[in-house]
Amino acid sequence: MIEPLEYVSRIRPYVPGKPIKELERELRIKECIKLASNENPLGPSRKALEALKNFLETENEIGRYPDGSGYYLKNAISNKLSVNGVKVSPDEIILGNGSNELIDIAVRAFMGPGDEAIMATPSFVVYSMAVQSAGCLYREVPLVHHRHDLLEMAGAINRKTKMIFVANPNNPTGTINKRPEFEKFMERIPDGVLVVIDEAYYEYVMDTEYPDTLGYFMNGRDVLILRTFSKAYGLAGLRIGYGIVRKEIADEMHKIREPFNTNTVAQLAAMYALTDDEHLRNTIEINEQGKQFLYKEFDSIGLKYVPTEANFIYALLDSDSKTLFNALLQKGVIVRPTGPKEIRVTIGLPEENKRFIEALKTVLNI
Repeated sequence: MIEPLEYVSRIRPYVPGKPIKELERELRIKECIKLASNENPLGPSRKALEALKNFLETENEIGRYPDGSGYYLKNAISNKLSVNGVKVSPDEIILGNGSNELIDIAVRAFMGPGDEAIMATPSFVVYSMAVQSAGCLYREVPLVHHRHDLLEMAGAINRKTKMIFVANPNNPTGTINKRPEFEKFMERIPDGVLVVIDEAYYEYVMDTEYPDTLGYFMNGRDVLILRTFSKAYGLAGLRIGYGIVRKEIADEMHKIREPFNTNTVAQLAAMYALTDDEHLRNTIEINEQGKQFLYKEFDSIGLKYVPTEANFIYALLDSDSKTLFNALLQKGVIVRPTGPKEIRVTIGLPEENKRFIEALKTVLNI
């Protein structure tokens, strides 16, 4: 067998969960609920679904390659973002097969063997995987009070540092770094270091001190702001996200990007999803209601958790997380173990949240 590159062999691959139907078959249970992947429980916008239905029934475009430039979607995103004095050109937007792909593209475009990236731990696992797959190194800075220690991360920069990853809100903790500390952090970032600001969950943020990262972009800083249609817009199955970045940086990333990396139906659905403000409002409202319900229930049983600005909650256990995961699985409830004594649970529909709490109380003998 051909031997992999040494740095590739060290990568721990992302392990996806099994399809729900397969789990139900194996465990001989029915009506599982999945609260493990931070998906929107409402699903996609009706406008997006209707547009897809009409397209598939009336158009003969599936046999053709998609628009490699994403012309219409990038213009729609540009129009959505360009309000209140902000101006984002379509040339300053890059589309990806989910924002995950853009992480990989950025690393391959701007890092090489011997270069280093800085990231928090625990945070989104794809950052380290992308860096390792390019033969590069990374330095992890532990969270403090479940939040990025931004000043410590800035202090870790050395001459080999090319990139810093900041998930805001952070995954898996759901925490944010607020405006004042973010400003101090950005003041310490030297030229030649790209700050990748992952805002996959930014639509859910309620805190008024959330940083306005578009301001750094407008001021010409080397930032790559990542956003996605997978979470609040409910298009996870179509895999489409985007980055906001200066044109000079986007041009270099396009050299690495696959020519047809986002498909036709994903682009179309994302365009229509952007127009459905009501769906987005409903998504945020049901998330807030679910969040408060779960807070109250966790408080009532004495389960520790981290207050969240995302659509999931990071719960802190007194026992082994995998044991709890397996016990909940037997009850048809799927959550995500994220550490030895930590789980992440997606905020679902009201009936899903109630069923999760009932199952949780049962397995904890409460």
